[in-house]
Amino acid sequence: MFDFLSGYDDPSIWGAFWRTVQLTVFSGVGSLVWGTLLAAMRVSPVPLMRGFGTAYVNIVRNIPLTVIIVFTSLGLSDIFSVTMGASDFDVRYFRLAILGLVAYTAAFVCEAIRSGINTVPLGQAEAARAIGLSFAQTLRFIVLPQAFRSVIGPLANVLIALTKNTTVAAAIGVAEAALLMKEMIENEAQTLLIGAVFALGFVVLTLPTGLFFGWLSKRLAVKR
Repeated sequence: MFDFLSGYDDPSIWGAFWRTVQLTVFSGVGSLVWGTLLAAMRVSPVPLMRGFGTAYVNIVRNIPLTVIIVFTSLGLSDIFSVTMGASDFDVRYFRLAILGLVAYTAAFVCEAIRSGINTVPLGQAEAARAIGLSFAQTLRFIVLPQAFRSVIGPLANVLIALTKNTTVAAAIGVAEAALLMKEMIENEAQTLLIGAVFALGFVVLTLPTGLFFGWLSKRLAVKR
């Protein structure tokens, strides 16, 4: 089931950045799904769901990412014996790192989407209910399509932050770019050169993302 989350071991700089890209993509997709569900909970007419969504966002946003990553990896793996369907140590911690990044980033995705929901005129939701659409149908067909179009920019910022936050996975030994940089600095004397190479690598990853989503946001902007 999780074979596509195994990645591969490559000690080179290219391999380390490829692992960073994998962490970003898988965590980004998971965060978008979970964050959208949380946003739906936060605007839900059901008090219990609103309470859960609000509590989750307020608690998770105020916990350091390193704490969440360590808990979802060392805590779940060592204390609760969660293997994520993998017997290999490296694969297991890679998947657990994704779980931690999703749990953390989804809180920010939720708030970005919720801000987009608030931009949709209330009259549209009232009209949808008047013609018999349920809350879920109103969100799916009326509100969320407009909300996503209005928050492409903020979601891009969350994705860029996620790309940089993948470096925290080095805390549990995931072989991404930050861990390789640390090992190279420990073994080599050219600290500034190594740091500059890896900094440039992250610029190459994040700058095109920002430019693309900036263009996409202007192209799909909702006309008011």
